[in-house]
Amino acid sequence: MRRTLATVASAGGHPGPYELALDPHRSTLATATLVAQRSEAARIDALFVPDLLEFGAQGTIGAQEPLIFVAALSQVTSKAGLIATVSTTFHHPFNLARMFATLDHVSNGRAAWNLVTSSLGEQNFGAGALPSPEQRYARAAETVEVVNALWDSWRPGALREGPDGRAVLDPSLIEPIRHQGEFFSVEGPINIPPLPQRRPVLIQAGQSAAGIALGARHAEIVFTALPTLADARAFTGRIRAQAAAHGRTPGLPLIFSSFHATFGATEAEARRLVRERLEAIDYEKGRELVAGMLGGDIDLTEAKLDERLPESLLPDIGAINRRRGRAEIFSRLIREGRTLRELIQAAQDTGHWSVAGTPEQLADAVQERFDARVLDVLSLGGLADDVQHDFVVNGLLHELRRRGIVKGDYRGATLRDNLDLTPTP
Repeated sequence: MRRTLATVASAGGHPGPYELALDPHRSTLATATLVAQRSEAARIDALFVPDLLEFGAQGTIGAQEPLIFVAALSQVTSKAGLIATVSTTFHHPFNLARMFATLDHVSNGRAAWNLVTSSLGEQNFGAGALPSPEQRYARAAETVEVVNALWDSWRPGALREGPDGRAVLDPSLIEPIRHQGEFFSVEGPINIPPLPQRRPVLIQAGQSAAGIALGARHAEIVFTALPTLADARAFTGRIRAQAAAHGRTPGLPLIFSSFHATFGATEAEARRLVRERLEAIDYEKGRELVAGMLGGDIDLTEAKLDERLPESLLPDIGAINRRRGRAEIFSRLIREGRTLRELIQAAQDTGHWSVAGTPEQLADAVQERFDARVLDVLSLGGLADDVQHDFVVNGLLHELRRRGIVKGDYRGATLRDNLDLTPTP
């Protein structure tokens, strides 16, 4: 039977922590709780919390520590999965293994780790210069190997119920991992009992060549920016071919695509909302935003807004140390002949998939990718807003369920049950 489309709601976002900190009637957790409970009532599969590791990295917004945040949400939900974004660049695998194992226990099997390698924040960790992408991904790959080994260090039967109903521990079935690698030396075993899911669901964000290699080898789900159907087909074909070469199950990793939706009750209203958004752009600041998308070393101050950028401005992708995937997307847009104005407009969504229309039209866009088998997990945002919530739940989700694309209820108790994922041996 074909897998249905999974749905994930953002538990962070707007209003952000800064705005909420000034509002005596609301708190960040209260707003996230509203989103979480609305999501669970709508049978949305999981809640997603992103992360930022430096001030002003993505505008004047705040960022809460994701693991603590989703642990709090685990106590006001019972079915929705809990996805926390945590970097391998600035965290040790033994700590990561223990933190996510604990989250899996306190949530009764709903934990997921969105693994990132971090392109920002090194000045806050005493690490000197940011390591190259190759070094960051090599560290990430070793981190995953260590974390998985720690989660597996308790063999089946190590903890069981005795005749009197009390726990019986068999230390002979708990083994050290004795890992010695390029980045880490970890003896193990983990000092936390077996997890409800055995392993939390592993999600990985990154679409550069190194990111694709990591996702193909280890990720069960990849979170990625795919602005066009052609991009989605190319990316999915590439990563799944590499995954197949590793002997992985066909159809893995699942594709989790960002989805920046502008809803309108009518097509005309959706067009108006898009037009108003474009009219509100600060195009002078937008030059800096586009330069950042291209690696940060390009001066666009004198470029004409309505002229095409010369290909001589294209960066050397291999020399970029931050967000190579975004640089590849915007380099392609320059080759396609986009004007600077169009690039600035695209940068508002940082290269993500952006669609405007009625709920039915947005459902058409989602179904196109679903039918092309390049979309398995869909992001949904704005559920704290009453109007957006209505459009998402009573509009888009209702239509996708009517078409049989999204299931109508949870399948089981754990996130793995709901995503139909079996832990990789």
